[in-house]
This record gives sequence, C-alpha cells and structure tokens, in this order.
Amino acid sequence: MPLEKREMQLLDENELSLNLIEAQYFLKNTRDQNNAKSVLVLVNGIELAGKGESVKQLREWVDPRYLRVKADPPMMLDQKQTFWQPYASSIPAEGQIMVMFGNWYSDLLVTALHVSKPLTETVFDAYIQDMRAFEQDLKNNHVDVIKVWFDLSWKSLQKRLDNMDPSEVHWHKLHGLDWRNKKQYDNVQKLRQRFTDDWTVIECEDEKARDQQFAQTILAALEYCPEHLSQNKEKWKQAVIPEALLHPENQPASDEDYKKELKKLSLKVAEALRLDDREAIIVFEGMDAAGKGGAIKRIVKNLDPREYDIHTIAAPEKYELRHPYLWRFWNKLQTDEDITIFDRSWYGRVLVERVEGFASQVEWQRAYDEINRFEKDLVNSQTVVIKLWLAISKDEQAARFKAREDTPHKRFKITDDDWRNREKWDEYLNAAADMFERTSTAYAPWYIIANNDKNTARLEVLRAILKQLRAE
Repeated sequence: MPLEKREMQLLDENELSLNLIEAQYFLKNTRDQNNAKSVLVLVNGIELAGKGESVKQLREWVDPRYLRVKADPPMMLDQKQTFWQPYASSIPAEGQIMVMFGNWYSDLLVTALHVSKPLTETVFDAYIQDMRAFEQDLKNNHVDVIKVWFDLSWKSLQKRLDNMDPSEVHWHKLHGLDWRNKKQYDNVQKLRQRFTDDWTVIECEDEKARDQQFAQTILAALEYCPEHLSQNKEKWKQAVIPEALLHPENQPASDEDYKKELKKLSLKVAEALRLDDREAIIVFEGMDAAGKGGAIKRIVKNLDPREYDIHTIAAPEKYELRHPYLWRFWNKLQTDEDITIFDRSWYGRVLVERVEGFASQVEWQRAYDEINRFEKDLVNSQTVVIKLWLAISKDEQAARFKAREDTPHKRFKITDDDWRNREKWDEYLNAAADMFERTSTAYAPWYIIANNDKNTARLEVLRAILKQLRAE
C-alpha cells in the first residue's frame, strides 16, 4: 500500500538508516536465490519539490555504493524508437537498486507539453497503458517498479522560486517549462493525474516528512522479497502441431532454376530492405541443422556489412540471467544498423528453455504475452519483424548431422548435445506448435518454410521477407 494512503510515523534517523542498510544487504543477498529481485525507482514531480534533495538524503542513509542513480534530461518520444529503449540498459539486475530521475514518464510529459500538435487524450492514455504493461512485465521478471511523484502547491513553488539561488537555475529546466506560468503548472498537474493513481504521491511542503516518506517507501520495497512462483494453477492446453512441421517436404529446385531465381530474389531483398524506411528485424528459428546459417548468407549476399548486424544466440550468461529475460535482446537492438538478424532469439524461452526445464512453468507460459507486447512495441515504432521457422524432418536432420561429422570444416557444427536433443523431438514440435498458435500475430506472423530441400527453402525465405516487407 502506498505510504500516502496511511499515516506515516517519523522514525529516528539513525534507526531508519540502520533499517535501510540492513534491507539493502538483504536485497543484495537475494541474488541467484528463489526470492531474488531488483528495485527500480522512477522519480518525477513538480520542480523544486525536492526530488534531488530526497534522493541525496536517501544516499546518506544507505550504503551509497549500492544505490545507483541515473539522471537524464527528458526527451521527446521518438516514433522510431520504443519508449523503453533509452532506458533498457539501465534496468537493474537482481540485488540492485536504481533510481531514475529521467524516465519514460518524463518523456511522455515533455512530449505532451511541447509538440506542435499536442497528444490527444486517447494517444496519451494509450502510452500510459503500454507503459504499465511494460512495468508489469518487469515486475513479473522480479524488477519491483516503485513510482514516486513529488508534489508541490503553486503557492509553495512560487515561494521557492523567489528564494532560489540564481546559480541553481540551470538545474531546474524540467520539461523546459516556465514555472512562473500558472497555466503550464496546471497542465502538468492535469496530465500527471491521468497516470499517478498507482504512484506514491508525496506532498512536499514539509522537507523532513518528504525525505522520510520517500525513504520509508523505498524501505518497504527492499524488505518485501517473496519467493517466485514456479507453477500455474491452470491446466496447459497443447496446440495442434501444424502439418508443415510433421511433413516438411518441398519440391527440389533444379540447380539452373535455383541459381537464376536466387540471384533475382537476393537483389530484390537487398533493395527492399534498403528502401524501406522502417528498421527490419529478421528472426530465424528451427531444429538443429535446419539451414539457418545458409539462409542468412543468401539474405546478406548483396548487402554491405555496415548495413546489418547478425546475432547468434546461445545460452544466456550468468549476469544476463540476473536481468529480465528480454533484457539481453533489448540491448542488442541499441545499434545504428537498420537490419538486425537473429540466428535464434527470444523464442528460446518457449522452446529450448521450456523443453529442457531451464525456465519454470510460470516463466515460459507467461513469456508468450511478454514476447507479443515486445514485438508490438517494435512494430509501433516503425520496425518490421520477420519471423521464419525452418522445418525439416527427423530423418533429414540425421542425414545432415552425419554429413557434418564427415566434413572436416563442418565438424564444429555438430555436438553430442545435438544428437541428444533428438530424443526430445516430439517435445520440441509441441513447443513450436504452442509458439505458432500464441505468437503468430497480424503484425508479426510466423512463416514456416519447409526445408528438406535447402535450395527451395532459401528461395522461400527470400519470398517471405519480401511478403512481410510488402515488396513482392
């Protein structure tokens, strides 16, 4: 329960400091445990209400080595970037506390207040809905999001402006507003009331009470570290396996037809990717030896290496496991390349991690909605998401494994794990079927490419890309 909704008792400062430090270390020691979490504090409010002073005081009460503070000036929301992308790399890992002065709400306010064509209430509320969904995904992945609004009356704000040292003026340009302008002040209050019903709102007339309420809010978050859920109560309904996965045969293409069509399609794909104003993300999934590497080679054949980036996704590193599941993929999108190709992807959560038991039932069953929201955010930010599943038969996979073992320069591609995974072939098909049913959306559909014949499949991959780019 937010502290402003119950009576707050001022604590002895030494006692409060001791409690905070103990709670800090308690949180730090949850790392890698079944109750691990991090705390992300979003700080916003009226200028001169005392946000900086409260954070400074908190740092004096805690061990400052384990309290990270990030302060960014607010920026206009960019139609070609999701609202969370500027902040994704700073989402805290298990055991960490991060205070963000600049955050997606600051950006929303500055956009709503300064664009030549103001945001409509519908658009503003849609942003709020998306932000809350993102925050819920963070919480589900054990990032406790604490949102604090520092409020100050118009009269008190004017008094503090009168008494402010001129040397501090440059620090008080939040949203670029004229805080002497009553209309602008009222606009900020009107806008923030549309989203602060689930925030801790601190009335900042009394500085001591302000600092204590902020600190006690953080203390309550640090002390609450419940164990993670691992089982869902609802019975899982298995999807029907698509026929294309059970029988992935395709008509072989002649060498002459293949080479002629490949040259034409690869040039057309390169041109379409270059001319499209959107960024492109191409995702490859499929059984081992399904031909992902060969298909990728044909996509980039006529592209300049500076135009694209390729990520080959393996098991997450330990430090990545301490962040929300999608965190390592958020950070791989923080580049200047317009074309990003993933050889395996975030779908590992509902494929290998599900089948091999690396993710709990709660984690992988929750992931479908998280992935859909992630991809919807990307599409809404002028990114086209192209998802390709390369399907082969079990017999064809065995033949390719054997060929790899017999080819010196391909032996590195085959491991004992690859052979072992064949024992769970049916489980992987079930996982893929659930993935298609739950994540093939109108904005980011799956393309299942039959790949028993590699040449035909490579042509179909290029055609699928053109179709999703609407450049057939």
